[in-house]
Amino acid sequence: MRENYQALIDEVTALLGTPATLENRDFGLIAFGAHGGDDDGEAAALLMDPVRTRSILQRRSTARVRAWFESFGITRAVEPVRIPPDPSAGVLRGRICVPVRHGGVLHGYIWLLDDGALELGDPRLADVRAAADRIGALLAAESRAGARLGELLYALLTAAPGRRAGAEAELAGELGAVAAGPLAVVAVTPWGEKDGDVVGPPGVSGAVAACAVPGEGLAVLVRLFSPGGLDPARTAAERLLRSPRAGGGAGGRGPGGADGAGAGIGAPCEGLAGVPDAWRQALSAARAARAERRLGPVARWDRIGPYRMLAALVTSPGVSTAAGLPDAAVRALLAPGHRELARTAEVFLDCAGQAGRTATALGIHRQTLYYRLARVEQLTGLDLDDGEDRLLLHMALKTARLARD
Repeated sequence: MRENYQALIDEVTALLGTPATLENRDFGLIAFGAHGGDDDGEAAALLMDPVRTRSILQRRSTARVRAWFESFGITRAVEPVRIPPDPSAGVLRGRICVPVRHGGVLHGYIWLLDDGALELGDPRLADVRAAADRIGALLAAESRAGARLGELLYALLTAAPGRRAGAEAELAGELGAVAAGPLAVVAVTPWGEKDGDVVGPPGVSGAVAACAVPGEGLAVLVRLFSPGGLDPARTAAERLLRSPRAGGGAGGRGPGGADGAGAGIGAPCEGLAGVPDAWRQALSAARAARAERRLGPVARWDRIGPYRMLAALVTSPGVSTAAGLPDAAVRALLAPGHRELARTAEVFLDCAGQAGRTATALGIHRQTLYYRLARVEQLTGLDLDDGEDRLLLHMALKTARLARD
């Protein structure tokens, strides 16, 4: 269908003599018309402004720009809307926004760069609106197909192991040859859910099905080019982190999400049978990416080290399935008044118990380090010279970090 979108936008560009772009309702770029001829780079540059350039290069506008455009009522409009330039917002050229609707539902926008030369009563805009109607029908059909795939993916991810066969068979029937793989699962957490929450073509290249899993995050099934080639999954994850819904829906801020969103990629799988396990792996990796900045904003399951085991213990913030509470060894240490001590213990254990490395990492004197470690031993009752006690404390601190984030 994407070729149809591009053909329609090219028609609009040729009709009006001004470059048009098509975006979905979340301001994700779908198609754009040519900006100047092959030998007219300077003219093309003059047609652009920072907002249009970013939209084409990064395929998405910022939350601030989105809010500014929406302040003109485009989400409710059914007729073309003129938007004046505003250099402070990076909008150096005026625009006409043509809402793309189908059945009264907003699916996207056609944007026309225009500095007032085109009147809203120009009869050519009727042809643009006709193109918008055709695009709206295509996007609506795609949305319905995406919703069906999302429902089947959700059923596959949430069904008890003994009841997955039916959902797997139905999803395979819808996906056709793609279902044989190779595939990868991407998770984004947290994710702001809302009605009609479907992520797939045309929003994210390579995504074949997606669904929001309440309380956990977004699951996206991505088609790979080769069994070990995870680049398409990483590209999809990075783009999803720029979504306004990454981070719980507060508005994206680029990779890392709005409120520290993280993305994870599970191990590649051949066929759909491995997708539920890959989802749990991807979700664990996404949580690890949030807990450890060095792992994120996109983490792979095979590269998160001990979090592969620890993530399975965490069910909600501060709670472990193993005990129902943070481990007894760290309860006192995790009190708000002892955060510095907890951080000291974690860095000490991360540095394999080497005092010199730890003191350097923390920027403190060795004597200060020794004092803090003695306090840690008093609070936990553990002996930091004992290997098993060190392992217990290290795991407990990492699990608490994972639960906290």
